[in-house]
This record gives sequence, C-alpha cells and structure tokens, in this order.
Amino acid sequence: MNRSFIFLIGLTIVLASCGKKEDKNEAKSDPLLMSYGVRTQWPHDTEAFTQGLVIHNGKLYESTGQEGASWVGVIDVKTGKPEQKVDLPAEYFGEGITILNNKIYQLTWTSKIGFVYDLKTFKRLRTFDYNTAGWGITHDNKNLIMSDGSDKLTYLDTVSLKPVKSISVKDDKGAVSQLNELEYIEGYIFANIWQTNMIVKIDPQTGKVVGRLDLSQLARDAQMRSPRVDVLNGIAYHPSTKLMLVTGKYWPMTYVIQIR
Repeated sequence: MNRSFIFLIGLTIVLASCGKKEDKNEAKSDPLLMSYGVRTQWPHDTEAFTQGLVIHNGKLYESTGQEGASWVGVIDVKTGKPEQKVDLPAEYFGEGITILNNKIYQLTWTSKIGFVYDLKTFKRLRTFDYNTAGWGITHDNKNLIMSDGSDKLTYLDTVSLKPVKSISVKDDKGAVSQLNELEYIEGYIFANIWQTNMIVKIDPQTGKVVGRLDLSQLARDAQMRSPRVDVLNGIAYHPSTKLMLVTGKYWPMTYVIQIR
C-alpha cells in the first residue's frame, strides 16, 4: 500500500475536522445539483492529458491519451508524476482505465481495441475488441461498464469481454450524451460530460440522471493556475473516507472533494 497516499488522505480528514474553509456550490436552480466541499488539493502533472483516474488498494492510477505518448501508471501523489508506468504503442490513443480482479483494463479511442494488464507487473495479458469508440470505463464488481461518447453505457462480461447489455442515460430533457470518464460509487455511476464542467450521477437500474455536480469553480481555479488547461476529466473514489478526487486534462491540481 502506498503509505504517502494514506498519509495524505489522513491529513485531508484532519484538515476537514479543523473547519477548513470549503468551496460551496451555491446554485439552487437545479433540484438535482449536489453541493460539495474542497478538502485539499494535490499536484497534478500538467503534461498529462488525463483519460482515466482510479484509486485501488491505497494507490492512485492514471491513464493518459496523447498522440504517440499515451501511458498508464501509478501516481506519486506528492508530485503528481507517475512512479511506475507502461507506454502504449505509438499508434494507440489511450482512454479510460479500471481495475478489477488484479487486472487493469484500458480502452483506446478510435482503434476499437482494449488492453488488459497484470496489476502488479503491468505486463500486457490480452487485448479485446469492441465496435464503438472507447471513452471511459469502470465496473460494478460484476461487469465492466464502458462509455463511447454517446448516451449509451455498455456492460461487458469480464471473461469474454463481450457486451451483455446496455443502458441509455437520460434526464428530464432527454438523452444525455458525451458521457466520458466513469466511476462506480456506492451503487451509482458517475460520469464526466465531455466539454463541460459537469459530472452526472446515474441510476444504473433506470439510466436516469439523479444528481449533478457542477465543478466550474474548480475549472476556473485550474485555469488561473495554468492557462494551458483543457477540460475536466478524471474521477476517483476513496470508499473508506468517502472522498472523491477530480482533475482534468493538463490540469495543475487534483482536487480532493466531499459531496454533501
């Protein structure tokens, strides 16, 4: 277990208990809008075009997608840089990752091929095919769940890595598309909406959006720190503390937040 990560999570809780000033989402026009507080923030690699973010066994994993320079790695949370990583072949543009059964599953964008790695060694174990673009991926401890930029989420069997079902995501205005990075949190699917500062909370039983998290304030903060920043993308959840990590492409910081 990454001791520095656990230490920083512990420090985060201490800061919260000491009454650290919180950033609050004050908007009340949307009944589904969830409020949150910023507990702390950590460095993030401004060269990382973030596609996936996962916490597993006290370690933070990240995947990036860049022409000829995509990688998957374990992140040193004190620096935001990868301390262990594997590079994709130059022809693949990396996308989201998830971890299940001691394996890392990674999508690629337009190549319609995914990779499976051994969690400890990062050795590639196999590949798998799909018929859409690859965007985000997570799991519900039974199936993998992937997005392709549409309003559809597709469930994959973990053995055959073939589709077993799909759901359509919708809100009161209709289909919700541009679903990107995914994280399964306490029975719900959280998804970045590409090119926005919004994360939606999805009921996987119905496909209905039951909550929204507007992170525009964090995006503004990131932009002030580094004008190069791109869109919000990256959700990781720490279940024992119930804290969420969020970041974006080329962002200088990863923000540790708590949803209220």
